[in-house]
Amino acid sequence: MKNNQLMIGLALLAPLSSFAEENGANKKKPNIIYILADDLGISELGCYGQQLIETPNIDRLSQEGMTFSNHYSGTAVSAPSRCVLFTGLHTGHAYIRGNDEMASRGDVWNHKAVLADSTLEGQRPVPAETVMIPAVMKQAGYTTACIGKWGLGYPGSASTPNKMGFDFFYGYNCQREAHTYYPPFLYRNEHREYLNNPLVVPHTKLDKGADPYEEKSYAKYTLNEYAPDLMYKEILNFIDLTKDNPFVLFWTTPLPHVPLQAPEKWVKHYVNKFGDEKPYTGNKDYFPCRYPRATYAAMISYWDEQIGGLINKLKELGIYDNTIIIFTSDNGPTFNGGSDSFFFDSAKPFKSEWGWGKASLREGGIRVPMIASWPKKIKAGSKSDLICAFWDIMPTFCEIAKVECPTTDGISFLPELLDKKQNKHDFLYWEFPDSGGQKAVRMGKWKGIVLNIFKGNRKIQLYDLDSDPREQTDVARYHPEIVKRMEDIMKQEHIEPELASFKMPH
Repeated sequence: MKNNQLMIGLALLAPLSSFAEENGANKKKPNIIYILADDLGISELGCYGQQLIETPNIDRLSQEGMTFSNHYSGTAVSAPSRCVLFTGLHTGHAYIRGNDEMASRGDVWNHKAVLADSTLEGQRPVPAETVMIPAVMKQAGYTTACIGKWGLGYPGSASTPNKMGFDFFYGYNCQREAHTYYPPFLYRNEHREYLNNPLVVPHTKLDKGADPYEEKSYAKYTLNEYAPDLMYKEILNFIDLTKDNPFVLFWTTPLPHVPLQAPEKWVKHYVNKFGDEKPYTGNKDYFPCRYPRATYAAMISYWDEQIGGLINKLKELGIYDNTIIIFTSDNGPTFNGGSDSFFFDSAKPFKSEWGWGKASLREGGIRVPMIASWPKKIKAGSKSDLICAFWDIMPTFCEIAKVECPTTDGISFLPELLDKKQNKHDFLYWEFPDSGGQKAVRMGKWKGIVLNIFKGNRKIQLYDLDSDPREQTDVARYHPEIVKRMEDIMKQEHIEPELASFKMPH
């Protein structure tokens, strides 16, 4: 039944695919797989200097492709970062600029209520007329899929994945429901698919009286069907069914976003490696965990193992050489739920604690890893210091697909991938209406940031990232001309948001 539902959706593309094949167009177009981690720090991969977490398959992608040192996410948290990614508009122009749970609908954080009433599920949708990457790629003859987490429109809204151009979707529609890796349901296209998991309500502390050092105290947090397992199976199935025509696959995994839940094999591996550790009892939300450091590392290595399986699948089907793989993260590392960015040095060389990692426009919150692999096209083991960002993805994909690109804030970095002359940004701009209100500009080696806007602050802090990547020494008073240029950029790049929840004082 599951395969039939996928095949019915893909069958709708048959006339277009057949036409393209007859003209020889699709046979030359590469497949594109965009792998998006959730809250992965820039230095949580071996190829970016991680010493504790093992990521051999991602490291191999780096060895066989290009590794970027100046890539930036759309912003500092999930939904707006994904909106930037899919629309090519930075957060001064994007419709979604922060996480918006639309709490006016009712008790949206009540997971029991959401299970009973899907109208409480999901995040703020974008307008129906919004143009996203999958719709553009379909015009070029591509089959499109998103497997993982969505967060850009509740079920039945104008901007579900299918309505935005994805032929196939499987995963979490709602970010809040992704706060357990053993959910009672996932979505297959527009419909809930119930799993063999009872609801264990997220954001609970260890049971009163339970021994935090006893593994059995945590037994109820491991259930029957692990969502990343199910997603991986759908990915392999999608590739099997679409291997003969060009496809674009967004693998938007929820890993390694907390809660800390991972397959036992990998947890045991890291318990043996790290030794015993202090349990996490749930005092900073999500779920308790007996071995928090080991489990966090296990989540990443488990996913790395899946990426290795994906690569093997592409090779078995004979399509690996004609497939571009891009790997990145939606923002920097988190600070709660039992995670320990200090132990793993998750954003090295940047700071990653509260106020510096996720939910911050500091470098630790928005500088993310990016690896691009394309056999025989991208030079193996190459490095790039090109300053680029999520809003460059749409123009890059459009140039690859040879299709006209809508108006975006981005620049295609395909020339950089192919070792050709590359156009460059004069600056990058972000605004973020949460965490006190923030704005930031990256311009060459300079980083300007304004914090606590809602408290009346308008002062730009200025940092020389070449000599001060941790943003410790504000040199604004020594470079008034740079500060003035950044003030002008912040004014010119800001369009007043349509939604009141994203407005900030000027």
